[in-house]
Amino acid sequence: MLARAFERDRHRVSLAATLAEARSALVAEPPQLIVLDVALPDGSGLELCRELRARDVRIPILLLTAHGEVRQRVEGLDAGADDFLPKPFAIAELRARVRALGRRGPIERGTHVSAGDVELDLGACVARRAGQEVPVTAREWAILQLLAARNGRLVHRSAILEGVWGEESEGASASLDVLVARIRRKLGADVVRTVRGEGYALGGS
Repeated sequence: MLARAFERDRHRVSLAATLAEARSALVAEPPQLIVLDVALPDGSGLELCRELRARDVRIPILLLTAHGEVRQRVEGLDAGADDFLPKPFAIAELRARVRALGRRGPIERGTHVSAGDVELDLGACVARRAGQEVPVTAREWAILQLLAARNGRLVHRSAILEGVWGEESEGASASLDVLVARIRRKLGADVVRTVRGEGYALGGS
């Protein structure tokens, strides 16, 4: 069912029913994006996610799981996943998240991105300003991570909304404006640049 949905979006889909099949497929033909179920017959998808990140494989990974609690979400993100979707989910939302991850492209993991006196440690998920760690919420970090992945290039507003909220609703759009303002208060007005009518970019012009 998922393969058919992705194929309707003109993706070329390769299926693997087990961890073993997935490992073989990744060697034979590495994909541009992975949708990974946590519950597999021969182990947990988290295991494969950790393996890939340990080898510095930067392919975007979206995890599917039956657990939607905060602890499970944190475990998935700590394993190196880029996004997380609990079951049951709407196919439309999954397709939107895959499109957003596809636009985002591979994230430079374990690297540091700087914007003025702000440093983003993408491996540790830590933001610092003038050498001092600044606390940011999970959603604020998700926005910063999207912008850091483009490293100064434009990220369209729709891509941020789909990547962080999974939708382009009025509520999500209003929340984005609030969170960008909050990020600027914490990290400085120049850390996020507005591209009028388009979206945002990391750092000043």
